Amino acid sequence: MEETEKKNQKPYNPKGGRPPKKVKRESQLMVRLTETERFLIETKAREAGMKPSAWFRLAAKKARVIARLKPEDAGLLRMLAGMANNLNQLIHLAHTDGLLSVQKKCRELLSDIDDVLKKLKDDDR
Repeated sequence: MEETEKKNQKPYNPKGGRPPKKVKRESQLMVRLTETERFLIETKAREAGMKPSAWFRLAAKKARVIARLKPEDAGLLRMLAGMANNLNQLIHLAHTDGLLSVQKKCRELLSDIDDVLKKLKDDDR
């Protein structure tokens, strides 16, 4: 019985004090905010019943960041701008020569523009 009592006892810790935390945060990130941004963060943290630092960490974990443009997207946008220029030229030609003369070219160009827009939209964002 004395053996089991010795096993259940924790060793004497002469330091005492607070037990160590499971997750130790050692790094700091300094962020500059405007007064409006700071007020917004503090308000949202208060509404959530959290400290601003805890709310900020949680918001950073759940945030979804979308890349601006991939190189292939930039190429598609340049192509789209060129097509828009061609469409504008066809519209001017239709005004001078009549709509029936450029109808086929306009339909083809609109179809191409639609394809490019679908490629940009279907990008996994």
